[in-house]
Amino acid sequence: MTNDAPAPDHARTAPPVDQLDLAAVEAQLNRTPRGVRRVAHRCPCGNPDVVETAPRLPDGTPFPTLFYLTCPKAASAIGTLEASGLMKEMTERLQTDPELAEAYRAADEEYRARRDEIEVLEGFPTAGGMPDRVKCLHVLVGHALAAGPGVNPLGDEALALLPEWWKAGPCVEPGA
Repeated sequence: MTNDAPAPDHARTAPPVDQLDLAAVEAQLNRTPRGVRRVAHRCPCGNPDVVETAPRLPDGTPFPTLFYLTCPKAASAIGTLEASGLMKEMTERLQTDPELAEAYRAADEEYRARRDEIEVLEGFPTAGGMPDRVKCLHVLVGHALAAGPGVNPLGDEALALLPEWWKAGPCVEPGA
């Protein structure tokens, strides 16, 4: 797929990310975040928990994961779901449930369209295994949080299975 049309102005540039948010993301990741364009979702605690990243990192490396989950408490809870075999079960359901498979394909198209508005990455899949399998629940939950309910059915399912990770307090102090 080629896209010779220039990206819309709103897609080429995102408003600057607040330095307090960047500091929180750095504390969450224990490293300097790369390619952050904006906060795509906030945890109920107030910290960013999903950031939108550029399709290419500052050094030019392609980075197809548009929505990057940053909260370590959420990431840990998602890791527990992954270890339970949920991804295999979801992938099997994609093979036998045509409605689910179609909704998941639509989620992939939505994800790709959002990324392509910023920059087209020829030959790179979206992320998380979409549209044919489930290989990373972190990506699917990040997409579900950033896009809102009803966009990514498997991201929504995984999100619904997670505990309320923010209830014990923020993963990092706001403005850390």
